[in-house]
Amino acid sequence: MDIYDELGVRKVINGIATVTVLGGSIMPPEVVMAMISASRNFVSIDDLQKKAGEKIAEWTQNESAFICCGAAAGLALSTAACITGTDHAKCSRLPFTEGMKNEVIIHKLNRNGYDFAIRQVGTKIVEIGTEAGTTPEDMENAINEKTAAIFYFYNISRMGGLVPLEKAIEIAKRKKVPLIVDAAAQIPPVENLWRFTRMGADLAIFSGGKGLCGPQSSGLIVGRKDLIEACALNANPRCYIGRPMKVGKEEIVGLLTAIRWYLNLDHKKLMQTYEDQVQYIIDEFSNNPYVTAKRNFPSEAGQPMPRAEIIFDENSLGISCDKIMAQLRNGEPSIELARAGANSIFVNPQTLSIGQEKIIVKRIKEIISNPMNNEK
Repeated sequence: MDIYDELGVRKVINGIATVTVLGGSIMPPEVVMAMISASRNFVSIDDLQKKAGEKIAEWTQNESAFICCGAAAGLALSTAACITGTDHAKCSRLPFTEGMKNEVIIHKLNRNGYDFAIRQVGTKIVEIGTEAGTTPEDMENAINEKTAAIFYFYNISRMGGLVPLEKAIEIAKRKKVPLIVDAAAQIPPVENLWRFTRMGADLAIFSGGKGLCGPQSSGLIVGRKDLIEACALNANPRCYIGRPMKVGKEEIVGLLTAIRWYLNLDHKKLMQTYEDQVQYIIDEFSNNPYVTAKRNFPSEAGQPMPRAEIIFDENSLGISCDKIMAQLRNGEPSIELARAGANSIFVNPQTLSIGQEKIIVKRIKEIISNPMNNEK
């Protein structure tokens, strides 16, 4: 009996990804224990942020680092930093940005719901390009004296039609405009923690509760020292735009510990574990004439990780993919998987414990072999 049982909340086998709607990732014991330890004493939040940021910057080969309460908070704080710098008067005025640099450039093809966090700071989004694509000239022409920043929402599978990041960085440097990369779900690979800033991006933002397996309510901003200082100024414990985005001492210590834990992982071994889980699923359906399983690569976020795609012959099985997914969700245990195509689903091993791939296969076989499921 645990707290979820007590509340009547169903626990889920998550075969989708490190999605927020299912709680991100599972923290390793080291992280949980570090958070418990952090909860036992009072400390200066500013001092803790400074010391934790220095450690993380050293470990990740960055100039500076700041822990926030999620990647969306990182978007808001980094936007604020580009507008205000370390000017307290400007910080106190947000989200009212009249008379300040308040335009943010985003590709039309790169727009998504997460840019709300940029807009809430009081910015005007300047779209560049069309659905057909964007040229470097489009970016250059959009930059003016009001431009505060250029944002990229990075996913290697969805960069087509955008100005290549390397070229955009060259333009941004020449025009003296900060370029920020939202790489919230871009761990793995571990190298991304320093890749974007080494390329010349001014800031890069990561979720703390996805691949890093830190607290779900944590995020990481790395990059230029002056902009990190401006992020910190706009953030808790001061009563500026970031005050509602409070990150506590427990989350700061938790993410610090998670980053150290993640950097020390055997990443090759971890990827092999994912490959083994995917291969198990493929092998288990290899003799079923109505179900095909194959390796899909990369992941939904463009990460270099495999997934298993399971394709159902709905007519021969007599049950639709929708009903298979519904029975997985409503069964015991509850299993959440992502739709792949009209008649297929993905199984992502990143959020599976070892052995849960066997539970998923067992439940699917039970569902498709039950004559009561026949829809004809």
